Amino acid sequence: MSGSLSEIKSKIVSTQKTSHITGAMQMVSASKLTKAEQAAKDFQVYASKIRQVTTDLSHSELTQGSTNPMLAKRPVKKTGYIVITSDKGLVGGYNSKILKAMMDIVEEYHPEGDYAIVSIGSIGSDFFKARKMNVSFELRGLEDHPTFEQVSQIISQSVEMYKNEFFDELYVCYNHHVNSLTSQVRVQQMLPITDLDADESEEPASANFELEPSREAILEQLLPQYTESVIYGAIVDAKTAEHAAGMTAMQTATDNAKNVINELTIQYNRARQASITQEITEIVAGANALE
Repeated sequence: MSGSLSEIKSKIVSTQKTSHITGAMQMVSASKLTKAEQAAKDFQVYASKIRQVTTDLSHSELTQGSTNPMLAKRPVKKTGYIVITSDKGLVGGYNSKILKAMMDIVEEYHPEGDYAIVSIGSIGSDFFKARKMNVSFELRGLEDHPTFEQVSQIISQSVEMYKNEFFDELYVCYNHHVNSLTSQVRVQQMLPITDLDADESEEPASANFELEPSREAILEQLLPQYTESVIYGAIVDAKTAEHAAGMTAMQTATDNAKNVINELTIQYNRARQASITQEITEIVAGANALE
């Protein structure tokens, strides 16, 4: 019985140490989440401004049709997907949701392999490579709060691949942050640009200005930058969802550890009580034998 008591006590101590680790990781993820949410909020200010400028300058193209490759649809021979996952685990179902969604897309729409993947995150890169899927580029080791400079190369490379007709449409697949407990899988079209609405344009006001260089030349530079900013916004959003998933996973692990400790404590007390009862019984039996 003493061996059993020692074993239970050892499990309690071990589980307590685990709960301390998961509790600390929860606090770290919570801090990262707060910072990421603020970064996402700050980015929306920039995103709304560049969207407004792009919509104003694209008014004619949006209402009359455009030959600009960033706006005009073309026959789709190949589709590109930027898939955003994490570089590490311990984030609950964060990675499994987006990877399952991507596998469903490939199975349903690309049985002939007419797709290309730009993978951001080690989990996704390893997953796709292990299944010999079409990974064109990958980015590993993304910071917890990525700057545009860190991801600009892979983003601009993706846009260039579209402009060079390596693929004919581009989507970004990621987990959209809803709140600290919820995220939603999003598959959002980036190219050709379809989310600009001519009704949001202030064309009568902008038409009064003379532009130098020409409006077409400005759009030639602005539309890729707009697309790159939207993709970067998706990465920031995905990172926010990742930190929320990590915080929730560690909170769940901490709660589970506490439940295990409570159960082990009850088990320990019962075993200890049984041991004491047995010792008392043996003492009484021994005393009776001496009489």
